[in-house]
Amino acid sequence: FPRRFTVEDPRARATPGLEAWWIDSDQGPVEVWFLPGRGVSAARPGPAVVFAHGNGELIDHWPAALEPYRALGVSVVLPEYRGYGRSAGDPSEARIAADFAAAYARVTADPRVDPTRIVYHGRSLGGGAVGALPDAHRPRALILESTFTSVTDVAREMGVPGFLIADPFPTLERLGRYDGPVLVMHGTRDDLIPTAHGRRLAASHPRAELVLYDCGHNDLPPPESDYWARIERFLRQSGALPGD
Repeated sequence: FPRRFTVEDPRARATPGLEAWWIDSDQGPVEVWFLPGRGVSAARPGPAVVFAHGNGELIDHWPAALEPYRALGVSVVLPEYRGYGRSAGDPSEARIAADFAAAYARVTADPRVDPTRIVYHGRSLGGGAVGALPDAHRPRALILESTFTSVTDVAREMGVPGFLIADPFPTLERLGRYDGPVLVMHGTRDDLIPTAHGRRLAASHPRAELVLYDCGHNDLPPPESDYWARIERFLRQSGALPGD
């Protein structure tokens, strides 16, 4: 968790419509950003995506990049990890799971959100973070982007014994307990989390779609790709968005 090397972006807080929420934890307040989708209201609730960012990132880095979700009428929920940005405490797998569950409870209580159309989207470490949620809070759909089968597997590939890993994030194991649709997206030149992880995740699930791009770990989506078209189609097929 290299949180001390992350850099806040004050401009992100000026994103139109952004609401900063705070949830209580046993180590102090944890920040969550809510960005309502286009056209949603209490009278016309819409879907929401809970997005979990990568290890060396902050929620500050994502409002602009995730604007296409809002344009589709999907509200964006950005929970921060403990100790990252302005959030109190120290991160761990268990604490992230608890905070994401609290964020889920907060967003599903919001009248602008249809609780039957919640989507989880995790990037890199974030795939492990949202991978724990379906056990207790089943989403309409799950997107895993540049995600590992487990931190333990990545460590072993680097020659680090598995027993040294305090936060294993067993994504592959947890995916086996989820029966909804899954979209797995991965770069074919990913030198941090090899493509084999994405392939194994997709192959393990009967309702998974695998999409590979000619890129590395931090340049997904590549320019001029069909990344957002793929996501929109997946959301419509899953029922999170109305069909064509």
